[in-house]
Order: sequence, then structure tokens, then C-alpha cells
Amino acid sequence: MPEFRNPNLESQSPGGGNSGGDFRSLTTFVFLALAVLLGFQFFKPKQDATPPATQTTQQQTQASQPSAAATATAAMPTATPAVGAADETETAVENAMYRIVFTNRGAQVKHWILKKYLDDNGKPLDMVQPKTAERFGLPLSLYTYDPTLTTQLNSALYQASATGQLTAPASLSFHYAQNGLDVVKTFRFDASYVIHVETQVLRNGAPVRALVEWPAGLGDMEELLTGVSRATSVRTPTQFAWSIDGKQDSMAAPKVSGGATLEQPYEYAAVMDLYFTAAFLPDVPASTTLMTLHHSIEVLSDPTNPNSQKRPDDVLGLAMGDQSGYTRLRLYAGPKATDILSSVHAMSANGKQTGPSLEHLIQFGWLTIIAKPLYLVLRLMVEHGIGDWGWAIILFTVVFSLILLPTRFMMMKSSLKMMRIQPKVDAIKRKYAHLKINDPKRSEMNAEMMALYKTEGVNMYGGCLPLLLQMPLFFAYYKVLLNAVELRQAHWLWLPDLSAPDPSHVLPILIIVTMFLTQYITPSPGMDPTQRRMMAIVMPVFFGFMLWHYASGLALYWGTSNLINLAIQVGINQSSIGKEMHAIAARRAAKKAPGPRVIQGRR
Repeated sequence: MPEFRNPNLESQSPGGGNSGGDFRSLTTFVFLALAVLLGFQFFKPKQDATPPATQTTQQQTQASQPSAAATATAAMPTATPAVGAADETETAVENAMYRIVFTNRGAQVKHWILKKYLDDNGKPLDMVQPKTAERFGLPLSLYTYDPTLTTQLNSALYQASATGQLTAPASLSFHYAQNGLDVVKTFRFDASYVIHVETQVLRNGAPVRALVEWPAGLGDMEELLTGVSRATSVRTPTQFAWSIDGKQDSMAAPKVSGGATLEQPYEYAAVMDLYFTAAFLPDVPASTTLMTLHHSIEVLSDPTNPNSQKRPDDVLGLAMGDQSGYTRLRLYAGPKATDILSSVHAMSANGKQTGPSLEHLIQFGWLTIIAKPLYLVLRLMVEHGIGDWGWAIILFTVVFSLILLPTRFMMMKSSLKMMRIQPKVDAIKRKYAHLKINDPKRSEMNAEMMALYKTEGVNMYGGCLPLLLQMPLFFAYYKVLLNAVELRQAHWLWLPDLSAPDPSHVLPILIIVTMFLTQYITPSPGMDPTQRRMMAIVMPVFFGFMLWHYASGLALYWGTSNLINLAIQVGINQSSIGKEMHAIAARRAAKKAPGPRVIQGRR
């Protein structure tokens, strides 16, 4: 629930202090914790273009460079018949999910188009980034530890088994042979997002360790060119994720070493942004070689100003192969959608696809056990009845608020009990007011207060516990709305994209107004005036500003919840509990108000 605080509570610390201190401290902490959650990404320091080469948790080993003798042997021509093509040709393979365009120059991919996802220009999304491909290479290129050989492998004209158009299920192979070098690349396609890749490079009959690359960049073109995430309007670098022996983990781009060769039994390794990923799943994890690729590209410091100064931003890539020189792997390149990723499993030791799934790439965080059911419920509502993510968020928020409504009444009742006994609490405080804070006799004051609470049947933490129960639910809901790829370019009324900030800023303004009104009509007797101003004005403005820059799907949830909270508070104010709380607040305000000054004249 966005509206966490309950200013009615007059909780008193056994150790003394202002009335309501304990609970107000907790609510302030809650707001600050939430502010940190939303503000961390917005205000976090920008990363250096060349971050330190910190290591992953895996053991890093440097692959051996080809020896001089091996190089000399490689230069000796053999009787291998020459195989190649005279001209550059293209072959397009497609199914219902994608359209992949291969060029026979290097047997690489020029376009990897996802048919069900659009870019910011309304065209089918191309996973191949032209800007990064031009500088760092095309997907499914090859990397060797001999730069001259690498260049030759990726620039040669291969003989393609087919040109023009192919419809999956299909297979496509490329063959190139020249001066003792013999290269074969074979690709198989089915009805899914996954393709199977086999490559082998022989030089004078000896295998060469050649890794299959996804050199750099994927997913949203706009996010790459501006360096800004559509979901938060702040920089969110790509990540490297992996699984070894069933243990799955990930690392942000600034911490990933560039050019690190890692020989571990990888079940999968992937680069990903918020909504899309390219993941390699080797057929033989036990003999896998992985190289992490870390590049830098210039992006605008201010995405809204095309003339703003450019700054470097991180771009990740991966290269994977088999230590034997004969590489067999599967490649998933597509959306981070739960139902799709959960169906793609790594290869296990028994040679079957029963290893970990790619679902871990969707990072709901440590509250996944709560966040995933929330996501599934939302998706179920969209697919079976509502058909719109915006209305699903609103309806779910209403249900969500009603489920948590009993906790709100619990807080109100606990608050009222504390307010009723506050005069007795104040009397005990006055009794010991002459004592210093470190005086041992103050323990007697604490004992008297605890006895008073017990006699009156008051739980001094009764208003805090319901609030703490709400926090995991809210944070889990926040992660769902931030990571669900279904919200990307989902329309609702005036909102063109629920994964991007509200372009008209209606929702942030609504959040500010509703938060202020809720705070204003909520009785807050005994609260420090400075703290009350912070709660009533500063906090609504702060959260409205933060959500000015966050996904409108999250702002839609927050604004809806605020409207519900405002309506609930109006209802509480009309109830017997609310009327009694307002009456107590009015009496205390009258006591604290300064009396009229009387000026006596001379006789």
C-alpha cells in the first residue's frame, strides 16, 4: 500500500520522548526505505567508462595463445579443396516468433527481428543493434585467440546451403575452406525462440578453439542509444547472468571484466536488459569455454536534448564454445517472458534438457515467492476476462487494498487506544521529567508505562505490525510492475506505454494531490509540527517527483491505491472511531493553542 503511515497512533516509547515517537519513527523509516528503493536508481552515481575488472565468483583462467610453431604450421597450405562463394547473399529464416536474416559474409546474422514486439518507431523489434554491430561485430560471428584468423572467419564469403526464404522447421549451413582452413557452421530452427548452433573450425586438420559470439547490444534500440531505461528514465546497464551446477546468479555491467576467459561447467550464460535477453545453453556444459565481452558506447547525457554532451555507457556481450573445438549449443534470443523462459531448460549431465530453466533471468528479487504469484494473477486477469493491463492493474489494486483493509482498521483501533491513555502516559512522564536521560531511576518510568499498557489492554506495537505486514506485498508488487515485459508498449486510455513514464504527468500530479489530501484529513494529535509538514507536503511532492520518472504502470497502481486510501480515510472519519479520534485531536490542539494576550492599562 503506498500510504504507509498512520498519524493517528500516539505510541509512546517506554524510554520517554515525544508522544507517538515509536510509531512515527517507524513510519518515517518506512517512507525513507521506500524513498531509497525508488530513488536509488534515479540518483545513483554514474559508472566509469572503464570499470575495474572485478572477477565473477567463477575461477578465471586465461586461454592459451597459439604458439609460434602452431602459427607456422597453420600457414602451411594443404590439399583441402577451396569452398566459398563469389558474391554476398542473404538467407532469411522465419517462424511465428522471429525473422532471422543471415549473410554468407562470415555466416553471421544481420537482423534478428521479433515479430511480436515493436521498437519505438512502431516497427518489429530488431535484436541486432546497428550501432554496436558496426563497431563490435554481428551475432553468431566467431572469436578465436588469433586476431588475424578471427578477421578471416568473419569476413570470408561462405557457401550457403540455401538462399532466399526458409520457413521453420528448417536447417541452414555455411561452409568455407581455403589454404588448409575448413569451417562449417550449421543452424537448426523450430517453432520456438531457440535455435541450435554447431560450429567447427579446422586448420590443417587440427581443431581450433572458436567461440560463437553475441558481441554487444540487444533489445530496445532507444534504451541503447540514450542509455536510459523506459521503465525508470534512469540508466540501467545490461547484465551478465549465468548458472553453474544449478546455482544461478547475475552481475551488473560495470562489474563484468572484458575479455575474461572462464572455463566452468556453465549450464547457461546470458546478457540481458530489462525486457530481453540472449542466452547460450551449451550441449556439453562440462567442457564449456566462456568469454565475457565488455564494451563502451557513446550516449547522450540528456536524452531529451540531442545536442547534449555524450558520455560512455556499458554494453555487454558473450562468446561461448567447447574446449574440444567442436561447439554445439542452443541460443535463446527473445523476451524475458515467464511462460517462455520457464520452458527453456539447460542441458543436464545425463544429456537431457532437464537442467535449470531461464526463468531466473526475470529478476523479481528476494521477494520472488510473493512477486511471482502476484504476476500470475495479473496475467490471468488479462488473459481471461479483462484483456487490458491497465484495467487489470486497477482492479487488482482494488482487491489488493480490500485484502489489506483489516490491517488498516487494526492500526486505527490501536491508535485510538493509545490516544485514550495518552493523558495517563503524560502524567507518568511529568512525574519523572526532572530526571536526566541516563538516570537509572528512569527505568521505573518504563516499568510504570508497561504496567499501564497491560492494565489498559494496549499493545504499543499494535499499529506497527500490520504496517510491517504490508511492506513485503508492496515491494513485491513494485518488482512485478517494473519487470513484466507484458507492460512494455501496453496501452491504457491516454498512456501509450505502461512501461514508460506518463507523458502528460497526470498520474504523478494525482499522486501528489491524493497523498496530501489523505494526510490533511487524517487526525494527528501530538505530532511534531515539522514532522507533520514533512508528511503532509514534502513526502507527497517527493514521491510524485519520483514517479514522474518511473513506469506509468507503477504510477497507475500508486494513484489508484491513493484514491482508495483517501476514500477509506473519509469513511473512517465518519465512523465512531474517526469521530472520537478527531474529538481528542481537537481537545489537544485547543490545549496547546496560546491564549489571548491581556494588556492591562494604567490606573
